Amino acid sequence: MPQFRLLGPLEMTVGDRVVNLGPVKRRTVLAALLVDVGRPVRVETLVDRVWDDEPPAKARDVLYAHIARIRSALVGSNVVVERRSGGYALHVDPDQVDAHLFRRLVAEARAEDCPDERRATLLRAALDLWQAAPLADVPGSWAAGVRENLEQQRRSAVALWARTLSDLGRPAAVVDTLRELVTAEPLAEPLLVELVRALHRAGRAAEALDTYARARARIVDALGVEPGPELRAMYEAALHADERTEQPASTPTVTAGESGPVPAQLPADVPAFTGREPALTELTERLTGPRPAGAVVVSAVDGTAGVGKTALAVRWSHQVRDRFPDGQLYVDLRGYGTEPPVPPAAALAGFLTALGVAARDVPLDIDERAARYRTELSGRRLLLVLDNASSVEQVRPLLPGSPTCATLVTSRDVLSGLVAVDGAHRMFLDLLEPAEAIALLRSLVGRRVDDDPDAAGELGEQCGRLPLALRIAAELANARPQSPLADLVTELADHRARLELLDVGGDPRADVRAVFSWSYRRLPDRVARMFRLLGAHPGAEFDAYAAAALADVDVSDAVGALDALARAHLVRPVAAGAYDLHDLLRAYARSESDPGDDTEAGTRLFDYYLAASAAAMDVLYPAERHRRPVPPAIRTPLPVLPSAEDARVWLDRHRAVLIEVAQHTAAHGRSDVTGALASTLYVYLDNGGYSADALTVHSCALDAASRAGDRAGVAAALSHLGVVYWQMGRYPDGTDHLERALVVFRELGDAVGEARTVGNLGVICQQTSRYVEAEEHHTAALALFRKIGDRVGQANTETNLGDILMRFGRNEEAIDLLADALEQFRGLGHDGGEATALTNLGEVHLSLGRPEEAAGYLRQAVRLFASIGERYGETCALNGLAEAELGRGSASAADRFAEALALATTIGERAEQARAHLGLAQATDRAREHLEQALALYTDLGSPAADDVRKRLENLGT
Repeated sequence: MPQFRLLGPLEMTVGDRVVNLGPVKRRTVLAALLVDVGRPVRVETLVDRVWDDEPPAKARDVLYAHIARIRSALVGSNVVVERRSGGYALHVDPDQVDAHLFRRLVAEARAEDCPDERRATLLRAALDLWQAAPLADVPGSWAAGVRENLEQQRRSAVALWARTLSDLGRPAAVVDTLRELVTAEPLAEPLLVELVRALHRAGRAAEALDTYARARARIVDALGVEPGPELRAMYEAALHADERTEQPASTPTVTAGESGPVPAQLPADVPAFTGREPALTELTERLTGPRPAGAVVVSAVDGTAGVGKTALAVRWSHQVRDRFPDGQLYVDLRGYGTEPPVPPAAALAGFLTALGVAARDVPLDIDERAARYRTELSGRRLLLVLDNASSVEQVRPLLPGSPTCATLVTSRDVLSGLVAVDGAHRMFLDLLEPAEAIALLRSLVGRRVDDDPDAAGELGEQCGRLPLALRIAAELANARPQSPLADLVTELADHRARLELLDVGGDPRADVRAVFSWSYRRLPDRVARMFRLLGAHPGAEFDAYAAAALADVDVSDAVGALDALARAHLVRPVAAGAYDLHDLLRAYARSESDPGDDTEAGTRLFDYYLAASAAAMDVLYPAERHRRPVPPAIRTPLPVLPSAEDARVWLDRHRAVLIEVAQHTAAHGRSDVTGALASTLYVYLDNGGYSADALTVHSCALDAASRAGDRAGVAAALSHLGVVYWQMGRYPDGTDHLERALVVFRELGDAVGEARTVGNLGVICQQTSRYVEAEEHHTAALALFRKIGDRVGQANTETNLGDILMRFGRNEEAIDLLADALEQFRGLGHDGGEATALTNLGEVHLSLGRPEEAAGYLRQAVRLFASIGERYGETCALNGLAEAELGRGSASAADRFAEALALATTIGERAEQARAHLGLAQATDRAREHLEQALALYTDLGSPAADDVRKRLENLGT
C-alpha cells in the first residue's frame, strides 16, 4: 500500500520505492486532495490552492490533466481519486497519510483516560513522523497556511509530550527538543513553559531562570506585554528552588539554544555496534572525572584503518549527547582519503555557519576565523567530534577555548603533539577481541555463528578482527544462507593465498584488502566496474546521476549498481539518494582501476556537473543564460528541475560537492573546468549569500587560471572575487580585485568583461556614498553595454544609475530611466531585475514625498524577491517598504523594519542591518539602542553614514 508524507517534502512511497510525482503543480494538486482525505474538494478550491490568484488561462484543463496523471500513478493501489459533485475526493486509509496519522495519535493521547506512559509513547510516535516543515516543497499561500496550522499542532503536541515526561520524572529527556523548538519559535509560550518546567525539575534552576529572563525580554520587546501567568508561575517555582542568589535572573548567562542554533551534526548511530565497553567507559570517565580548573576536555582515539574509531566516536557521542544541550558539531576531516584533507579554515567555516554565524560574517583569515569560533563556543556546552584527522596542525585550530565544551578526535596517527601541548587524553583502539569479533558476526549473521563457532572464529581472524571487514564478510555470508560458514572460510583462505595479499608482518589492513577483494570479485561485471570508477569521484558524496556519468550508463542502471554495492557494504547510503565510500574502500577501488578509465570517467563526471549546474541555473536565472559559459554536451541524463525552487534545492544539496570539484580540478590542472564551474555558479553563490564558498571557488579558479597562463580566466576570477569582497563589506579588497580585472579585460579587448567590471566598481562607489564616481562608472558601463547589445547589463546599469540620479535630486530623470529598465526586465523575463527596478522606483517616489506610491512598488518588489529566493533584494525592499509605511504613519512600519533586520542578519548584510536599525530608531521608543547599533555597523563598514548617525546620537543628549 502506498504511504504519503506531508510532514516534510511531499512524498509517496510504495515499499522502499519513492514514486516520482512529477512537476510541482501536480504535487500541489495531490497535496490539496491529501489534506482533505475522504472529503470532496471543489474544482474552484483546487485551482485556488494550486495557482493562488494567478491561474493559467485554461486552469481547469491543466487541473484535469494533473488528476489523470495522479490516477495513473495510483493504479493497482487502494487509493482512489473520485469525481464528486463539482470536485474530487481522494479515498485512502487516513493512517497511510502521515499528517492524518499524526492527528489520530495525538487525539488518542489527549483522551482523559489515557495512562501517562501510554500518552508519552503515543506522542513520541506522532512526533517521530515529522521529517521537516510540512509540505516543504509545495509553494503558494494555501500550502503556507496548511504548514502553519500543522506547525501549531506540532507545538501543542510537543508541549503535552514534554509535560507528560516531566510528570513521569524524566524532565532531562525533553530539554534538547524544547530548546531547538524555542530557538525557532522564541515567542511560543506553551513551549517556554515546558522548557522552564523541565529545567527546574531536572535540578537546573539557574538555567530555568536564565531561560525565563531571555524569554521575557523577547516577549516584552516584540509584543509589549508581560509573559502569561503559567510562564510566570514556572519562573517563580524555579526562583525559589535556586540557591545561587548572587546571579539575578536579569543578567542571564549564555544558555543552550539562547545564543544561537543548536547544531545536531552527529551521524546516525552505528547499527549492530558490538563490544568496546572498556573504551566507552574510559571516554565517559575522562569526561566526568576530575580535571584541573578551566581545563578543556580533549580525547584522541587512534588506531589502524578500519578498526572502528568512527563507530566508537559516534556511539559514545550519542550516549553522552544529553550532557551537551547546546549541540554537537561533527566533521570528517578526510585525513587519509585519496583527496586532500579538509583544511582547518574550511572546517571552521562550516562550524561557524552551523553555530548561526552568517556566511558573510565568517572571517577570511584563519586566525580571525578561529578566534570567532572560540568566541561563539564560549560558555556553551557543546560536543565536538573531529573525525579522521591527519595531523595536529589540522586539529589545533578547531579546539575550543571554553571548559564547557568537550572534543573527541579520531586519527590513524598518535597525535603526540596534541597530548603534549594541549593536554589531550590519548586512547589506542586495538583490534576487536576474538569474543567481540564473534559477537559482531552473530549480530550480523545470526545462528550460523553458534552452529559453527570455530568457523566463526576463523572468519573473524581472516577479517583481521576489523569491524569494517567483518561487516562485508557478514553480507557475503548472508547472501549464501544455505552455506555453512566453514565453506566461506575455506574459500576466503584459498582466495587470499592465490592473491598473495597477506603481509608477513601480519598487518591487519592486508586482511581487509583480502576481504574487499573477496567481495569485489563476486560482483557482476557492471557493478564491479561502477565500484572501480567511484574511486575517481572527488567529493565525499555522490548520487545516481554522478555515478551514471562516471560509468557512462543510464541512471536506472546506476541506481541498480549502487543498490548492489550498498547491499555488499561497499558503498554507504548517507541520505536519500546519496552515498559515500569509506576511505579504505575508495583506495581499494582506485587500486583496482585503470588510469586511462579513471581519466575518461573524470572527464565525463566534470562535464556532467558543469551541465547539471548550468541546467539548474537556466531554470533559476533564465534571463542571464547568455552570461554563463556554454555547458558541454553530455550523454548522461540531467536531473528534472521543473521549477526555480527545484533548481535552488538541487544547487543547495550539491553545493559542497561542486566546491570539491572546483578544488579537485584546480589541483589537477583542469583550469577550464574550474573556471567554467566558477562562472556558472557565480550568481547563485552571490545572491545566496554563500560568501565563504564563493571565495573558495573563485580563488581556485584564479589559482588554476594563473598556473595555466589563462589571462581571460584570471580576469574573470578577479572580477568575481571583487564582487564577493564587496558583498562582504570589504570594499578596498573588492576595488583592488576589480581594478586588476579591468586592466586584463582591456588588454584582451573583452568589452563584456570590461562593462561588467566598470559597473561593479560603480556599485562599490554607490555603497560607500561616492556618488559622483559612481555615476561616472555607471555611465561608462551603460555605453559599453549598449554598444555590445547586452540588454541585461543595460537594464542593470540603468537601475543603478536611477538610484544615483535620485540621490542627486534628479528624480524625474531617475523615474524615466527606471521605467525603461523595468520594461526591459519584464521583456526579458528577468524576475530579479524587475524586482530591483521596482525597489528603486519605490525609493524615488519615497524621496519625492509620495509614500503611498512608493509602498505600492515596494510591496511588489518584496513579493517578487521572496518568490525567487533572492534574500538580499528582499531585505532592501523590506527596508524600503518600512520607510514608506513610516512615511504613511502606519503602525506596521516597526514590524517591517524588524523583518528586514532579521533577514539582513541571517544573510550577514551589514549595510541593510544598519538601515533597519535607523528605521527602528524612528519607529520605536528605543532610539538610542538602535542608533548605537547602526553606528557600530556603519563604522565597521567604513561608511560616511556613520557621521550622520553620530550626530543624531549627540542630539539625543544624555
